[in-house]
Amino acid sequence: MRLSRYFLPILKENPREAEIVSHRLMLRAGMIRQQGQGSFSWLPLGKRVLDKVCRIIREEQNRAGALEILMPTIQSAELWRESGRYEDYGKEMLRIKDRQDRDMLYGPTNEEMVTEIFRSYIKSYKDLPLNLYHIQWKFRDEVRPRFGVMRSREFLMKDAYSFDLDYEGAKAAYNRMFVSYLRTFTRMGLQAIPMRADTGPIGGDLSHEFIILADTGESQVFCHRDYLSLAVPGADTDFSNDAEIGGIVTTWTTPYAATDEMHDEAAWEKVPASDRVSARGIEVGHIFHFGDKYSKPMGAKVTGPDGKDHFVSGGSYGIGPSRLVAAIIEASHDDNGIIWPEAVAPFDVGLINMKAGDAECDRVCGELNAAFAAAGKEVLYDDTDQRPGGKFATADLIGLPWQVIVGPRGVAAGEVEIKNRRTGERETLPIGDVKKRFGAAA
Repeated sequence: MRLSRYFLPILKENPREAEIVSHRLMLRAGMIRQQGQGSFSWLPLGKRVLDKVCRIIREEQNRAGALEILMPTIQSAELWRESGRYEDYGKEMLRIKDRQDRDMLYGPTNEEMVTEIFRSYIKSYKDLPLNLYHIQWKFRDEVRPRFGVMRSREFLMKDAYSFDLDYEGAKAAYNRMFVSYLRTFTRMGLQAIPMRADTGPIGGDLSHEFIILADTGESQVFCHRDYLSLAVPGADTDFSNDAEIGGIVTTWTTPYAATDEMHDEAAWEKVPASDRVSARGIEVGHIFHFGDKYSKPMGAKVTGPDGKDHFVSGGSYGIGPSRLVAAIIEASHDDNGIIWPEAVAPFDVGLINMKAGDAECDRVCGELNAAFAAAGKEVLYDDTDQRPGGKFATADLIGLPWQVIVGPRGVAAGEVEIKNRRTGERETLPIGDVKKRFGAAA
């Protein structure tokens, strides 16, 4: 993609309304545009990152056995009245009426709707376990939306819902999502710590929040230092082996870890002082087991192996992809801008033509651009007539993992420079070696 043809509305000054780093950098890098209080348009650069975050989430949900569906954003109030949550949920729910004066709502979550789908089709324990998920926009009328997409009113959510015959099956489903979340966040370059958490309006008796440590976190969190070095399960993890998955969960829940709401001072005092980590944290995922909280009032039951009807035991599992983009920036940036982990970077390589219009620089850039593309690399080619300082500032701001810098002197010597955005290290290499470095044929 040529930068001269790309829509990248860079801001040179820090926006006054941005209170935290991610909000400031997302606005400056032209990733988002605020459209209203807590409402944002995702511009091309931001949308590319959001799509890559969603792709990783999908891959790990699928790996863990969840099946993707897509449910409507507007829901009938009748379903929520069945579950008893319509009046209880609070002012965060946006309640509306259609032209027939029927009560509707903009879904803040989907437990009721997915339970209605389940009860319409599943009648026997032989069709269990079942885990359905979707990635869809949600709306919660926050009293004070702030921090950009970190706490907005409209946001993208991956929500999954499991159904099992009994608590034992539901706990196994919970564990699979627990391990899936560990892998998901690690693939995005984040170190997420599962912490005991309050169940809130979702309900239930078992819940964990996945927290990344950051100075701009919304709440205080407490954990054992062991969490900073625990090994995350690999791609060969067998999600069909309940014992293996349960063992991983035990390992990841044995050391002390809790959000402020669930903090136990007596248990905390038993942790050696040198092993205590007390910090601010950002929630990037939340999982719940809630048993028959929704299946019983909504009549979602199956015939068990004993021939009797059983209300299914459920759980729900949320990740906010739009929020995750901001969390990644909070965890990975410097004074010059964003530093994207390679897995979620909007482009793999920033190709910088130091003298656009120079025949040899143009030729070498065209050659490299074609070679990188043939090797499957996504390239943002800066072919603009901006001054070198401005090109470097833009490249650092948007945070692509690699910069390939082509200038007249280097081209004359058959060389180009490459820069690693994370480390700042620079290296001058022959053009053929640069192609090989990024998997292209010399």
